[in-house]
Amino acid sequence: MRVRESAAQCVRSLPAPPGAGRSARICRVLPHFSPATADALRTALLRADYTTDGVRALLGTAAHAALGRGEVEPAFRAARDGGELGVLVRLLLLGGHEPNAAVTAALAPLAPADAAAAGLLRPVDGGWAAALDLRPYGDDSDGDRAGDWWVLSDLDARRQERDHVTGVGAASLTLAAATARRPVGSLLDLGTGCGVQALHATRHAQAVTGTDLAPRALSMARATFALNGLDVELLEGPWFEPVAGRRFGQIVSNPPFVPGPPRVDFVYRDSGQGGDAALAALVRALPEHLELGGVAQLLGSWLHVQGEDWPDRVRSWLPAGVDAWIVQREVADPALHVGTWQRDAGLDLTSPTAREQAGAWLDWMERERVEAVGFGFLTLRRTDGDPTVVFEDLLGGVDDPLGPEVAGWLDRVDWLRAHARDEDLLGARLAVAPSVVLERFAEPGEEGWAAVGAAVARLDGPRWRHEVDDEAAALLAGCHGALALGELVELLAFAHDRPSGELVAAALPAVREFVRHGVLVPAP
Repeated sequence: MRVRESAAQCVRSLPAPPGAGRSARICRVLPHFSPATADALRTALLRADYTTDGVRALLGTAAHAALGRGEVEPAFRAARDGGELGVLVRLLLLGGHEPNAAVTAALAPLAPADAAAAGLLRPVDGGWAAALDLRPYGDDSDGDRAGDWWVLSDLDARRQERDHVTGVGAASLTLAAATARRPVGSLLDLGTGCGVQALHATRHAQAVTGTDLAPRALSMARATFALNGLDVELLEGPWFEPVAGRRFGQIVSNPPFVPGPPRVDFVYRDSGQGGDAALAALVRALPEHLELGGVAQLLGSWLHVQGEDWPDRVRSWLPAGVDAWIVQREVADPALHVGTWQRDAGLDLTSPTAREQAGAWLDWMERERVEAVGFGFLTLRRTDGDPTVVFEDLLGGVDDPLGPEVAGWLDRVDWLRAHARDEDLLGARLAVAPSVVLERFAEPGEEGWAAVGAAVARLDGPRWRHEVDDEAAALLAGCHGALALGELVELLAFAHDRPSGELVAAALPAVREFVRHGVLVPAP
């Protein structure tokens, strides 16, 4: 194992108990895991089965669910007779204090004093408590345990520190699940934080580089990679400065994207630039750091400004030569936006300090004519072809990871580009995807149910749904790969007594959209 230094899928994560350890004053020691410390700690964690599956089995369904709600007592009770694993759960996951003898046995062959010297523990009367959050985290995308990791981050007790390093939070999980994972030569995790995205990247990238401007975040990531025996290059500096002149096959980023006044309350979320200016600059700079065909995926938030459509705002950031798929997942009004991020900071929203901050934030949004704030995914690919740029709202819940959908979207865009001419598309054989169903709708009438419409919908991925008329439904019914699209249109035109040219003009835009959404797929 070597961590080089210079100057996604279905993920399994254990919930953090809000407020765990808040009453204690936590020392600001930077973690430093020597190879010997990392090896000894890894041995102890594996022996005790301090893994996602091991911890879930120990806690049981009810206590694990309670922990996700911030209710720690059921987890403490479930872990009290859990032997060495129970000690590690109470110590590292739940923020409890454990006697010296119990910690010594659970961490063997790593001595508690050595764990404290590495920054993991701190002494308390007669025993030890955690100085950092250390939790199991896993990736089941390949159906095995090869992706079981441990992630180090700051405890919630340091939540209000400016350089607080967050762990496996909602944003990290969201980006990990939305990332396309195909073999790639090099990957950049821009703003790596504690290293969650880089962990995933090690499973499909030959070389992984992580950057961050926060020294504490890099120390946390360095310790995480050392503990997991991974080779990741870590570079310190803002944005693309540490990798100037370099290009990558893939870039992932969970950047500081929270729009607000130009200030930095927390390094992990605030850029110091006003509004969405930092995200705009990042998007503009991405292509020069991508190889041809390279893909960038990031989370972001953009302002909905009075008198301006949000797609037009984000489109103005896009440089030439990129395919772009921008998916808006949430929209929050100004009050909800401010309250959400104040709660994220652990503030008492009724306190004078929080009210003063909220007032200044809302005043700023009023001056900037902000009506709402959007949040979502941005996927960009450097291309030498005619770029495809698509903006979509996907505001409902999505059960399946979006990573495979992103990869499929990129493939479908390539296919459509190769069939850009009408004659090429008409010559293609297409089939309705296996997950697609036809829904018909009716409303009560004087003589029973009266048909009012129909739609085709995917039952996987984002559950894309398109309303269709009878002709479109009939065309889709014929798409099972046996005949070219042009032949199907001719047959449909004859059956409906319509000029074929008229039907082609009506059908091709819809077919392209069906392909882009994976409703229709090229026949093998």
